[in-house]
Amino acid sequence: MQNESVSARPTLGFDRGTLVVSGARRSPGAPFQWDARTRQWRCNARHYSTVRRALWGQVRDTLLAPREIGWPRLDLPELRPDQVRALTAWEDAGRRGQIIMPTGTGKTVVALAAMARGAVATLVVAPIRDLMYQWHRRISQVLGFNAGILGDGRHEIWPVTVTTYDSAYIHMERMGDRFGLVVFDEEHHLPAPALRQAAEFCAAERRLGLTATPERWDGQHVYLDELVGPVVYRQEIPEARGATLADFQTVRIPVALRDDEQRRYDALSRQIRGFMSARRKDAPRYRWEDVCKEAGHDPAARRVLRAFHAKEAIETRAAEKLRVLEDLFRLHPHEQVLVFTGSNRMALEVSQRFLIPMIIDKTGKREREQVLDDFQAGRLRALVANQVLDEGIDVPAVKVAVVLGGFSSPRQAKQRLGRILRKHAGITAVLYEVVCQETREELRSRSRRRSDAFQGTRHLRL
Repeated sequence: MQNESVSARPTLGFDRGTLVVSGARRSPGAPFQWDARTRQWRCNARHYSTVRRALWGQVRDTLLAPREIGWPRLDLPELRPDQVRALTAWEDAGRRGQIIMPTGTGKTVVALAAMARGAVATLVVAPIRDLMYQWHRRISQVLGFNAGILGDGRHEIWPVTVTTYDSAYIHMERMGDRFGLVVFDEEHHLPAPALRQAAEFCAAERRLGLTATPERWDGQHVYLDELVGPVVYRQEIPEARGATLADFQTVRIPVALRDDEQRRYDALSRQIRGFMSARRKDAPRYRWEDVCKEAGHDPAARRVLRAFHAKEAIETRAAEKLRVLEDLFRLHPHEQVLVFTGSNRMALEVSQRFLIPMIIDKTGKREREQVLDDFQAGRLRALVANQVLDEGIDVPAVKVAVVLGGFSSPRQAKQRLGRILRKHAGITAVLYEVVCQETREELRSRSRRRSDAFQGTRHLRL
C-alpha cells in the first residue's frame, strides 16, 4: 500500500530546461504555469531549489542528485582574509550569490575553494574561449581534475565541465539537471536576453557569480539577483589598493587632433547634428537608437551611422596618439608596457610602427598563447591589444599600461586598470589615458573620473 501511495503521487521532473509536475490535480503553486500542450505544470529549471523545498513530500522528485566529486588533488593557495570573508558570506547565504571583487584580487581562487569544499558536479561558464581554457588549466592544477570542455568544437559534458556563455545557453536545456554548482565567471554577461537561458534552464541549487563590475549600460544587471542570487560580498578597488592590489596612479594625457583631422571631425559632427535636428522636427522624441534601427532600410540613416563610426575612427586613431606613445616608451625604457587601443586598425598601426606583437579577436589561440608566454618571460618589451585582454584573462605582471582608445564604459575602464594591479612589493602601477581634446573621448574621460577608481587622476602634457 505504501508503494502504491508513493507511485500515485505527482512527479517532479526535468524537461528541456524546465521543471514539470505531472499527475497533479491542482496547481503546485508559483512559479508553475499550466502547459496545455503537454497537460503538465511547468516552470524554468532555475526554480528547483525553491520548488524542492515547497513541494517536499508532496511530489516524487525524479531529478537525479548531482554526482559527488572526489578531487584527485587539492593544491589551493592559502586564502587571504578578504577571500575567506567572500567565501564564508557565500556559504552563509545558502551557497547562492554574487562575489564582486576587483580584477587581480583572486576571485578564481575563491571559486576553486568553493568547488573544493562542495565536491559536487560543477559547471563553469566563461565569456570567451580563452577564459574557458584558462579555467580548465586552473582546475587541473589546483584540483587535479581533467574537466570536460563544451565549446570550440568540443562536446565533453563531464561531471566537471567548463564552457562559454554561448555554448551554455545552447545546450543547457539538455544538461541543466546534471550539476549541483554552476559558476558564472564575468557574470555581467549573463543578463543578455539570449544568454540568460544559461541560468534559467539550469537546475543547480548552488550558484556563484563572479565579476569586478556587475553594472551594465542597459540596466539588465538587476536580473542577476534572481538568476544567480544576491550580492553576498563586495570589495571595491580603493579598499584593496596597496593591500591586495598594487598601489597605482592614473595619468591623463590630452592630445589635439591635427588640423585636417579636426576639419573632418567637425564636418562629420555637423552632418550628424543636421540629420538629428531634421528628424526631431517631425518626431521630437527621435533618438540615436532610432537611427540604428533605421540604418538597415533608410539610406540617410545609414550615411549618418557611417559618419558616426568615421568620427570614432578619428578619435581612436589620432596621429598625435602615436607620438605620445613613442614618448611613453622612452619614459619607461626598462619596463614592460601593455597598450590598449579602441580598434583593431589602431592596434595594427601600433604594432607596425613600433614592431611589437598584437593580440586581437582574430589572433589564433596558439599565437596568442605564444605571445603571452614570451611577454611573461620578459622576451617582449611591449604588447598591444584591442578588447581581447579586457576581461579575466591572466596577463603577466606588467605595471605600465597605456590606453589609446576604448574605455566606452566604466566597466571596461576598471577592467583595463585591473590588468596592471597585481601586487608586487614596492612597485607603483601607472595607467596612462591618452585622450583627444574637444571630442567625445574627453566627455567619457570626465565621466570616468567620477568613479572611485579614478579619483586623483593626474594630468600630463607630452
